[in-house]
Amino acid sequence: MPAPATPAPPLLRPLLRLQTLDRGDGLLGVRRHGRLGPRGAPLSLMQLFLVDDAGGAPWPCPPEGHAGPHGPWIQQLLALGAQPLRADHLQWRQASPPAPGRVWTLLLEDDFGDFVTDVLPRLTAEGWVVERLPGFRHEPLPVTAWHLGLSAAEGAEAAEGTAVPRLAAPRQRGSWLLSLGLEVQGERLDLAPLMANLLRRDKRWLDAVALEAIEDDEVVFLRAPGGRRFHTPAAPLKQLMRHLLSLVTPRQLEGGGAVRLSRWQAQQLALFEEERGRWQFHGRDVLEALVARLHAAGRPVVAPQPEGLGLALRDYQRQGVGWLQYLGQQGLGGILADDMGLGKTAQTLAHLWLEKQAGRLARGALLVMPTSLLFNWAQEAARVTPGLRVATWHGTPRGQVLPECDLLLCSYGLVWRDLRVLSGRDWDWLVLDEGQAVKNAASRTARALRRLPSRQRLVLSGTPLENHLGELWAHVDFLMPGYLGDARSFARHWRKPIEEGGDGRRARWLAARVRPFLLRRLKDEVAPELPPLTELQVRLTLPMPQRQLYESVRVAADHMVRRILARQGLEGGLISVLDAMLRLRQLCCDPRLIEEVPPNLGEGVKLAWLREHLPDLLRQGRRVLVFSQFARMLDLVDSLLHELGLPALRLSGETPESQRGTRVARFQAGECPLMLLSLKAGGVGLNLTAADTVIHLDPWWNPAVQAQASARAHRIGQDKPVFVHQLLVQGSIEERILALQARKKALAEGVMGVDGAAELLKFSAADLDGLLAPLPEAMEGAGDEPDDAAFPS
Repeated sequence: MPAPATPAPPLLRPLLRLQTLDRGDGLLGVRRHGRLGPRGAPLSLMQLFLVDDAGGAPWPCPPEGHAGPHGPWIQQLLALGAQPLRADHLQWRQASPPAPGRVWTLLLEDDFGDFVTDVLPRLTAEGWVVERLPGFRHEPLPVTAWHLGLSAAEGAEAAEGTAVPRLAAPRQRGSWLLSLGLEVQGERLDLAPLMANLLRRDKRWLDAVALEAIEDDEVVFLRAPGGRRFHTPAAPLKQLMRHLLSLVTPRQLEGGGAVRLSRWQAQQLALFEEERGRWQFHGRDVLEALVARLHAAGRPVVAPQPEGLGLALRDYQRQGVGWLQYLGQQGLGGILADDMGLGKTAQTLAHLWLEKQAGRLARGALLVMPTSLLFNWAQEAARVTPGLRVATWHGTPRGQVLPECDLLLCSYGLVWRDLRVLSGRDWDWLVLDEGQAVKNAASRTARALRRLPSRQRLVLSGTPLENHLGELWAHVDFLMPGYLGDARSFARHWRKPIEEGGDGRRARWLAARVRPFLLRRLKDEVAPELPPLTELQVRLTLPMPQRQLYESVRVAADHMVRRILARQGLEGGLISVLDAMLRLRQLCCDPRLIEEVPPNLGEGVKLAWLREHLPDLLRQGRRVLVFSQFARMLDLVDSLLHELGLPALRLSGETPESQRGTRVARFQAGECPLMLLSLKAGGVGLNLTAADTVIHLDPWWNPAVQAQASARAHRIGQDKPVFVHQLLVQGSIEERILALQARKKALAEGVMGVDGAAELLKFSAADLDGLLAPLPEAMEGAGDEPDDAAFPS
């Protein structure tokens, strides 16, 4: 007969008992000893027991030592920061206090809050039994109500007869005070510092994508001073952070109290909807009164033809003037982003003329632009608005006062130098032409422009977004500070998800947010009478000696780029990477742009193309613009034209300002049918409608820059078809640039309202492999002769 099986010994598990003693229990405090300083009541304590599966009484810890079955659990408690206490460390009111047995505490009473919320769940998962005695004061309490308050700041300029701050004065950043609160057991507390603590501990709440991934029923612990802890489902906090991410920074929440918001930020809170009644929104009536002003104003209406204007406005231009008038009446800023060549200049001048007629231009308007456009604006103002008093600021000697005028023209380069003089007048309007010139908000010019006092602001730019969304933020923040948050929160909430994550939905959200303040019309939509624009890509093949030079430079650039990426990454080494690829782009234009090249390489293929085809184009009666971003390339073209006996005008950064207007006028009058232009100096703002042929000798990274250059000819006033020739070296870095151009165009279209989500990923390190790929094997005759369609008769 087999012996009966020996029963398994009962499984022992640790039991941690928590309690809080205070003066009502007779405890006065703790004496100083070890790492513990003197401390008064209340005092929270921990006791360790062992329990078994059989349900027997807890087995208390022995008075001293770490041996025996309790030893491993004692060691774990000590590792978690528990501090041992002896009976003689405790001070009691009575002479013979009850013996508490062997106990532990934490260095600070406040530490028990984190111990309960962070450590106890881990111990429970490991099999510990946790027991809380009545009166334990560190149990997290549930949040019972949420509060969000919005009020007008003291001293804010209010609308007549209301407590609503005006929409004007873009500099007024503190018009509103936002307060956040919660209730626990009837007590109301400031939520701002608790949220700041949460954002420091858990970065998911700072990332829009990670925020949406948090489950609504996930338990979130909020930490208050004094060791108090509160718990809540994540849902109400997610709802709040969806709005706060783009409005305030964690630093603004740190100090507690009300957070100052601009009126633009306050308007965004009008979209805040209380989730199932959890949030109590105080001050919504005041906010809704602010938003109602815009609704009551209705939609912009088409402006009538202004009396005294020197030209007849087209229908879409009168619509644009009506939109500008609407902005003025409501105290808003805006971006007039019409396609290049649709008459942003005429619409702006007509708007300022109406402002003067209505008596709203008493302090004048300051219009800032690139230096190359000063003559163009002065000329157009004299033609379109002869009734406006216009002056040009040339940076006259110190002590010169501002001229009495309705419109003062100034270049970007003089704003920061003469800031003290220019800021001496509180302008009615501050207008930026070619606003992309200040897309870097940290630049000296951009900072100076923000300091100019003005009642209202306007940006004119056919390309408010060229390379990345940060440029759009710079424009909008200049107009309405704080509307899209600060630069860091904008990058986290909008730019990173859209550019790096290809988030088309978020791109549409951003487009909806900026669309009321941005007016953009395309040529195809509003000017169908414009003659067609035909873009032709002319692919050329390098001769063998130049191919070999290109390949040797390419290999060296490839090695250099990979070393830079390994050391600094793409972001840190981007400038060096672009510089390494510059030599390849110069080689595609002409080998003589590279120093120390062999003398027997011959003429570049692009100059050879000009030598062959430019005389024919001029004999056909065509008027030609030739663009290059390299000044030395224009020098080579100059030499070629001198050899061929072809006269040409030139406009580049070296052209004196006093001669620019004369050269443009000579070309427009037909005195010379050929003009050479640098992409920087001649690519914006000029009216060159006498041209019907544009030749780009080299592609630029950004398609908008090239489109602006082509638009010098294809604009209102052009009555001939325009042909744009893009010269490319087949299989080279130039062809790969075209793919990057398409991606940048998709980014701009995605944010302007067209869904380009699939193409929103930004320039990446993987693109470098394509840019630095070797030339394909030469094919006999390939690219030597473009299609006949490239040379219309």
